[in-house]
Amino acid sequence: MARPDVGTLNRRALLGASAAAAAMTVAATGTAAASEQARGTEVAGMAPLPGRLERLRRGQTVRPPKLRPGDTVRVVSPAGSPDPRLVERGIEILESWGLKVELGKHVFDKYGYLAGKDEDRLADLNAALADPKARGVFASRGGYGCQRIADRIDLRAVRRDPKVLVGFSDLTCLQAMLWQSARLATVHGPMVSWNDGRTGPESIESLRRAVMTTEPIVLERDPAESTAAVMVPGKARGVLLGGNLTLVTTSIGARDQLDLRGAIFFFEDVGEANYRIDRMLTQLRRSGALSRVAGVVIGQITDSSHGSGEWDTVGVLTDRLSDLGVPVLGGLKLGHGDGQLTVPLGSMATMDAAAGTLTVEPAVSDG
Repeated sequence: MARPDVGTLNRRALLGASAAAAAMTVAATGTAAASEQARGTEVAGMAPLPGRLERLRRGQTVRPPKLRPGDTVRVVSPAGSPDPRLVERGIEILESWGLKVELGKHVFDKYGYLAGKDEDRLADLNAALADPKARGVFASRGGYGCQRIADRIDLRAVRRDPKVLVGFSDLTCLQAMLWQSARLATVHGPMVSWNDGRTGPESIESLRRAVMTTEPIVLERDPAESTAAVMVPGKARGVLLGGNLTLVTTSIGARDQLDLRGAIFFFEDVGEANYRIDRMLTQLRRSGALSRVAGVVIGQITDSSHGSGEWDTVGVLTDRLSDLGVPVLGGLKLGHGDGQLTVPLGSMATMDAAAGTLTVEPAVSDG
């Protein structure tokens, strides 16, 4: 079971938060002063926009400061309820990096298939995003539930104080919301419910490098992965966006729908029949979401299934992606499979499908 001293969260009053937000948020008031501030110029009695908000105004990626030994990070459960024993192992890993770990108040709550009621899961997430002491937010696990709270994320807190956010799977919709609304780069990687049988030393180091260094992330095609044979040669450069294919698809028409124009689209999934993967990719095509992508990279398609004589994973992906007219690279160890690695989302990436490489700029900064 998780240790009692680790599982305590003291809620803090956000002293001066509303004043800080007012000072740093560009209001569309139509006044000359607001217009000048929106252009980032100085106006009598007004300070210029902070650098991170100026980058947001220009549509540029906002990279939170990297985590350092001694930093406090918060574990939250915005979707399903985790196994305390697996969370304990994840906490050990984070603490081995010199991080101080706190648990949200409702991390182990249970409400149906959710980690507590929507209001409680949302409160934990927003408290973590708003607390200046918490420099990183780690999801305990995925499952289901993030879409139920995504539209009520405290985006003002995110814009005021960007911080590292780590997760994948159901967290895709939260990461997409933070990108679409705040241009925040996030981290697609293993969550705190840590399974050493699936994510061993290589996975641990990959996550550490992604959140505690500003080194580029370089991934290579793994011939052992089920999607490795999916390849359309070519090179492309663009912002890496995506995550879990199911969550990307079910966000069509919602605020967290990703704008993939000029982006390198990344996806992975687990437990889906191949005809359902076909259906999701077809929906993305029909909606126009894939019409102007720069390239496609594919992570782990885990535990997929098909009937006798039907397409396997390679067959369906080749059929749905090979005629997009862009490079396609499969075989990356990103997703629900063994040996999962970590990759930034929202950062510029370069892919070379023939060489089997994806290089991504860091999701964090030295600031």
